[in-house]
Amino acid sequence: MNTHQNKIALVTGATRGIGAETVRQLAGAGVHTLLAGRSRGTAVERALKLQAEGLPVEALQLDVTDAASIAAAVREVEQRHGRLDILVNNAGIFRDDLAATPSAQSLETWRETFDTNLFGVVATTRAFLPLLRRSAAARIVNLSSALASLSLHSDPGFEFHDFKFPAYDASKTALNAWTVHLAHELRDTPIKVNAVDPGSVRTDMNEHGGLDVATGASGSVRMALLDGDGPSGSFTHLGEVVPW
Repeated sequence: MNTHQNKIALVTGATRGIGAETVRQLAGAGVHTLLAGRSRGTAVERALKLQAEGLPVEALQLDVTDAASIAAAVREVEQRHGRLDILVNNAGIFRDDLAATPSAQSLETWRETFDTNLFGVVATTRAFLPLLRRSAAARIVNLSSALASLSLHSDPGFEFHDFKFPAYDASKTALNAWTVHLAHELRDTPIKVNAVDPGSVRTDMNEHGGLDVATGASGSVRMALLDGDGPSGSFTHLGEVVPW
């Protein structure tokens, strides 16, 4: 018996890369998965391809930086399904100038990065929380990065110690803090909130990544399908704890 076939999941930033693969894996596990993207046309195109493979996927237009878009998406999910069991906050951007030092990154870069990577996640989660509370045991997964870890950044032995992208890194550090705080708020509920580092994955945003997309997405899927004995408020990579 497939224990996931009655679940409803939503994955943001899901028209390509890790997000698209997260949708594929969740749907492959029997979860009815909403593939969300800023462009409805692109989301529909991607969803139709997965539907043609027999996967339970449907498209949803959602721009995490647009309050009206978030509100419309919540209304659509409520009308279609009445609840939400899984929210994977996958949407994210990288805007740091690779040729600039940390102090030379523009304030525009900082603001644009935080608008999507932190404020968009907070806004989207807050908006969907009433529908998540209607689930028997909802799961919230926030896509983070090892570059969010202050402990690892302070360790000269860390393989990415010299990769200092301040706006991106700090936005993910703040996302981890949001994860811890929300998990604490929801500690007496069946809802679990966790952050996941997918690793250095080969995507459009990271063409030199060492992991394939399927492996990168697997961590989010693992936490999305977490059973009742699993952690909340954790930060992991492929099941292993990542230091804050």
